[in-house]
Amino acid sequence: MLRLLHLLLLLLLPPPGTPEPPGLAAVSPGAHPQAPDLLYADGLRAYAAGAWSSAVALLREALRSQAELGRVRQDCGARCTAEPGAALPAAPLDVPGPDSRPHLAPGAWERLLLRAALRRAECLSHCAARRLGPGGSARLRVGRALRDAFRRREPYNYLQRAYYQLKKLDLAAAAAHTFFVANPKHLQMREDMAKYRRMSRIPPQSFRDLETPPHWAAYDSGLELLGRQEAVLALPRLEEALRESLAQMESCRAGCEGPEEQQREEEEEEEGTGNQGGLYEAIAGHWIRVLQCRQRCVEDTATRPGRSFPVPDFLPSQLRRLHEAHAQVGNLSQAIENVLSVLLFYPEEEAAKEALNQYQAQLEEPRPGLGPREDIQQYVLRSLGEKRQLYYAMEHLGTSFKDPDPWTPAAFIPETLREKLREDQEQRPWDHEPPQPKPLTDWKDVLLLEGVTLTQDARQLNGSERAVLDGLLTPAECGVLLQLAKDAAEAGARSGYRGRRSPHTPHERFDGLTVLKAAQLARAGAVGTQGAKLLLEVSERVRTLTQAYFSPERPLHLSFTHLVCRSAVEGEQEQRMDLSHPVHADNCVLDPDTGECWREPPAYTYRDYSGLLYLNDDFQGGDLFFTEPNALTVRAQVRPRCGRLVAFSSGGENPHGVWAVTRGRRCALALWHTWAPEHREQEWTEAKELLQEPEEKEDKKEEKEMPRRDSSPEPPSHRLQRVQDKSGRPPRVREEL
Repeated sequence: MLRLLHLLLLLLLPPPGTPEPPGLAAVSPGAHPQAPDLLYADGLRAYAAGAWSSAVALLREALRSQAELGRVRQDCGARCTAEPGAALPAAPLDVPGPDSRPHLAPGAWERLLLRAALRRAECLSHCAARRLGPGGSARLRVGRALRDAFRRREPYNYLQRAYYQLKKLDLAAAAAHTFFVANPKHLQMREDMAKYRRMSRIPPQSFRDLETPPHWAAYDSGLELLGRQEAVLALPRLEEALRESLAQMESCRAGCEGPEEQQREEEEEEEGTGNQGGLYEAIAGHWIRVLQCRQRCVEDTATRPGRSFPVPDFLPSQLRRLHEAHAQVGNLSQAIENVLSVLLFYPEEEAAKEALNQYQAQLEEPRPGLGPREDIQQYVLRSLGEKRQLYYAMEHLGTSFKDPDPWTPAAFIPETLREKLREDQEQRPWDHEPPQPKPLTDWKDVLLLEGVTLTQDARQLNGSERAVLDGLLTPAECGVLLQLAKDAAEAGARSGYRGRRSPHTPHERFDGLTVLKAAQLARAGAVGTQGAKLLLEVSERVRTLTQAYFSPERPLHLSFTHLVCRSAVEGEQEQRMDLSHPVHADNCVLDPDTGECWREPPAYTYRDYSGLLYLNDDFQGGDLFFTEPNALTVRAQVRPRCGRLVAFSSGGENPHGVWAVTRGRRCALALWHTWAPEHREQEWTEAKELLQEPEEKEDKKEEKEMPRRDSSPEPPSHRLQRVQDKSGRPPRVREEL
C-alpha cells in the first residue's frame, strides 16, 4: 500500500523544469489524508538517500495531512456540538456553591450526561470516518515527538535543502524562511539564509512565511496601516485579525479533545503521574486536563512563531485598536460595540469608560440597542465558565491551574487561593524583570574586591558552572586598556592572528595583544607602561575571582591571557548573518551532530576555566551566547559592558560563540585558567619581570629570601619548555573570544 502511495505521489509531481505553484499546495487534493508520521519518516528516508523529488513529495504530503487532521477535528467538533441531543446538560457545568444547586432528581444528570456523550461520540466517529477514511482520527494518531517536530516546522528545514538540490531556489528560500521564522536562533539556518539572500536569482518576494497564521498576517498589516494614519484601510485587516484570532483559538480548543491529548494522558499514567482514582476521579481528571488545555489556547494564539512568550492581553488590545479606528472614520456604532467589548474584560477601565461616553455623546440620536460584540460575549462567558470549574478543582481536588488571563474577576478565585495566585500573577513572563545584581556575600571576604557583584549565576544562565559578574573594572581602567589596545595596533603589534581580517569572518578585523608583547612595547616606548601593568594586574584579579567562585579548594593558574579587539569592516555588513566567532568549547573538540566534545588535540585540553572581561559596549552586535551541545539552540546571551566578566568551565558543558560585530570595535580580555602548574603562562612571568623597575627587582630579591606564609606553589623562575603539539611546531596562539 505504501509503495503504491509513493508511486502515486511521484506521478503527481510536476515534470522537471516545470514551474511549481507558489507555496506548498496539496499534492493530492481531495484524497483522504495519510498518516503524517509515516509520510514524514518516509520523506526523511528519501532525503537521506538523495531522492530529492520523492523527499519533497512525501514531506509536503505529511504537512498537508497534518493540517487536514486539524481542520477535520475542528469542523467535526463544531458540527457535532450543534447536533440535536448531543449538547451537554447544563447542570454539570454549574459548580456547586451557595447560589448554585442542580434542580434534578438524584442520578438524573448522570443519565443525561451519558446520553449526550454517547451521541456526541457517535457523531464525531461518523464525521471523522467520512472525512478521514476508515478508522477516522484514531488511525492517524501521531506521537508527541512528531507533534513537536511539526510545531518547530522541521519539515521545512529538509524541504529547503531538497528544493536547493532540485535547483528550485525560490521555493528553497521560502521553505528556509518559513523554518527560520519559527527558529530564529538556529545558527545553521541563519547561515543558509545569508547565502540565499546573496543569490541574485532569488527575488525578495521569495522570502515569505508559508505557515504564517492568518491572524498574525492581518494583525501586522492592520498595525502598519494604522501607523501610516490610514484607518480606512486598516479597519478590514484589524477586523480580520480578530475573527482569525478567535478561529485560531477554536482550532486549538478542538485539538484539546483529540487523540494526541489522550495519548499524552496515557504517557503520563505510564510514568506514574496520571490519576490513580476510580471512575469519577478519572472522568474529573480527564475533563480538567481538557479545560486546562483549552485555557492555554489564548497563549498559543497570542504567541508569534519563533517567540517564547505571548503578546499580553492580546484580545483586549485588538478591541482597543478597533474602537479607536472605527471612531477615526466615523463608525461610532461599531466603536461603541468594540469599547463595550473591552469593558467585558475590564469593567472598571477608565480609558474605555471615557471613550464610551465620548462616542455616545457624538451620536446624533441615542441607540439603546447597542451592546458588546456577540462573538466576544460568547468567548468571555465560556472562558469564565471554564475558569470557575478549574478554580473549584484547584481548591477541592488539589489540581493545578495557571490562569493565562490578567482580566479574570477576583470573585471567580476562591479566597483561599487568591494570595498564591497574586504571587503567580506578578511572575508572568512578560512582566518578569531581569535578575538584580546580588552582592558577593559568600566569597567577598576571600576576594577582597569591593564593588564586585554577581549579576547572573548558572541557573539564570540556563547552564552549569557559568556566571556573570560586574564591577571588575572602573570606567577609567577600561579606558586605559582600550588605549593600550589602540596604541599596540597602531604600533603594528599583531599577535594571535594572521593578516588583517579575522580568521573567522571576512567582515571583521582582528587585533590581538599578549601580555608579553604589551610589556615589550612598553619597554620600547610604543605603548604606555601604565596600560601594560594594568593588563597584568587585571588578569591576576580575574584569576583570583575565578578561583574563589569555582575552585576555592584547588588553586588555578593563568594559562593564557589575550587582549582581543574585533572591528566591523565598513560597507560589508549588509544582510550579514555569519558569526564573529563560531560555536566551540575551549578544551575539547565539539561534535554538534552527536553532542559529544572530544578532549583531544587540537583542543587545549589543559584549560579548565575560561573568562571574558569586557572593556566597552559602544558597538553593535558582538554578544556572547551559550548553546546546547548541538551548537544550534541558544540557551543564554550576555551583552558586553565595561568591567563585566563572564566566567565558565571550559568543557563541553559550555559551548559558546559570538554574534557578528556589525558596527564599531569590540574589545575584551580573554583569559584561560588551568589546574596544571606545568601549563602555567610563562609569558605572564616574563612580562612582569620586564615591567619591574630596578628598585622593585631588589625588593623582590629580598622577598624571595624570606619564608613565605602562602603554601601555594610560586611560579618557577626558570623558563619552562614550551609545550609543543605532535608536529613539533611551537604552540599556537588561537584566535579567541
